Amino acid sequence: MRPILAILSATVWISINEFLRNQIALIDHWTGHYSSMGLVFPGEPINGAVWGIWSLCFAIAIHFLARRFGLLETGALAWGVGFVLMWLVVGNMGVLPVSILPYAIPWSLAEAFGAVWIVKKLA
Repeated sequence: MRPILAILSATVWISINEFLRNQIALIDHWTGHYSSMGLVFPGEPINGAVWGIWSLCFAIAIHFLARRFGLLETGALAWGVGFVLMWLVVGNMGVLPVSILPYAIPWSLAEAFGAVWIVKKLA
């Protein structure tokens, strides 16, 4: 039961951070970048639901990493797999506003390490 609580708590932490970062703090960067490409930034509820699923999957991955590694190793692995790889893919597709990275990098590090801390404390 504790692992489920840890995963769900980390999922909530991750989801809140994703929403605050992308839908509140950096929305102008996203919408401006998408608009410059003739696109509309995907902000419909279905997109939020998919990010919720991503958050759950990320929390599950963190749980399994945390069983094998310490806080620093798990945080570094989680951040690299969860964010760096995503930014490489999104950047390759041309839809990553590079202007978000000075804000997104430290925020995502706090998000990943916070999720690891939650999992380690609750599991």
